Amino acid sequence: MPAPTRPPFAPLANPVRAYAWGSTTAIPALTGRPTTGEPQAELWMGAHPSAPSLRDDAGGAGPRPLDRLIAEDPEGELGPDTVRRFGPRLPFLFKVLAAERALSLQVHPSRARAEAGFAAEEARGIPRDAPQRTFKDRDHKPELICALGDFEALCGFRPASATAGLLDALGVPLLAPWATALRRRPAGEVLPAMLRHVLEDVRPGPAELAGVAAALRRVAAEGGPYAAACAAYARAARDYPGDPGLVAALLLNHVRLRAGQALALDAGVPHAYLHGLGVELMANSDNVLRCGLTAKHIDVAGLLVVTSFRTGEPPVLTASPAGSPPASSPDGPRAVDAAGAGIEEVFPSPAEEFRLSRLRPAAAPARIDLAAPQILLCTTGRARLRSAAGHTLDLAPGGSAYLRPAGEPVLLTGTGAELFRATTG
Repeated sequence: MPAPTRPPFAPLANPVRAYAWGSTTAIPALTGRPTTGEPQAELWMGAHPSAPSLRDDAGGAGPRPLDRLIAEDPEGELGPDTVRRFGPRLPFLFKVLAAERALSLQVHPSRARAEAGFAAEEARGIPRDAPQRTFKDRDHKPELICALGDFEALCGFRPASATAGLLDALGVPLLAPWATALRRRPAGEVLPAMLRHVLEDVRPGPAELAGVAAALRRVAAEGGPYAAACAAYARAARDYPGDPGLVAALLLNHVRLRAGQALALDAGVPHAYLHGLGVELMANSDNVLRCGLTAKHIDVAGLLVVTSFRTGEPPVLTASPAGSPPASSPDGPRAVDAAGAGIEEVFPSPAEEFRLSRLRPAAAPARIDLAAPQILLCTTGRARLRSAAGHTLDLAPGGSAYLRPAGEPVLLTGTGAELFRATTG
């Protein structure tokens, strides 16, 4: 008797990271799990070795870590093309992120900076788990965050004239010279000098930072063009009292996203997520250089090397219809309904490691081509996957599945459902 056909999909059990800045309620509300009373900051979906998802193929062995399954059969789990391009590992990490208060201000290195920094720290013998270690691996870490509701972030350096106006409105002696400098000298000179000044050379004391926080509250209460940004900075000052990174935060654009809007974060772009629930997709790296709102190590010299001091407002992204080219298209695998119409919208991103899209199945079954490894996350309604051999898998809100490359597409149904799809770029 032939062995039963193995389905091309299986459910994932995903670890939750309990960082202090997380929400106690947002991820439980999405997944239907009970609250624990502790912050639940990130739900990780993928094969990162520090917190891999567990996959249950219903073969009797029980749930097993996804990174081990991939290591045992890279081409079967990832497909030959993905192994050729990225090696025998899943090149992306998919998350649900739930921020109740600000994350640390941070920057990610380019691939060249990561390779050089990793090699230098290896040569110096710094343990990879040491608190002062900056480069944990050789890879870059582009990111894409899509809001599932109202979401606030800081992203990229604000235009110099607008930052000078904000610093003038605050009227704090600590900041006044920098407002003048931003009007008289190139921002590419002033911004790194200002970061070095507040993070390393002088480090303003608690009294000076309390004065900045009071000024932020005043401007927020008065209204005007800087009120919303100052209210956000004031919350960060409340959550991280005495942290000189507050001054660095003042230099960044305050961005408010609505559900379905996204930000793409490339190498060198300083950013911090402030509040809200979103899905985040990134290259599978752990390289972070911090510049404030944190008790962790800050490598000021390294930060100034990897940071891009380009100014401007970051583009807010929305998804566009993916269309229905063949599965071999360089644009990646597609989802189409029975009539060939697209039910998938793709968020623009230049990253080769990942591609994020949103699926909204209609009444007719949608065909999902399995040209690359992918993870599906259901955020609204209920959806069902069906293989060519008749296997099925139901996904409720917060449920996710890993889909390995296979010859036959699978069908997706679920009127009223919304899913996010992570795959390679």
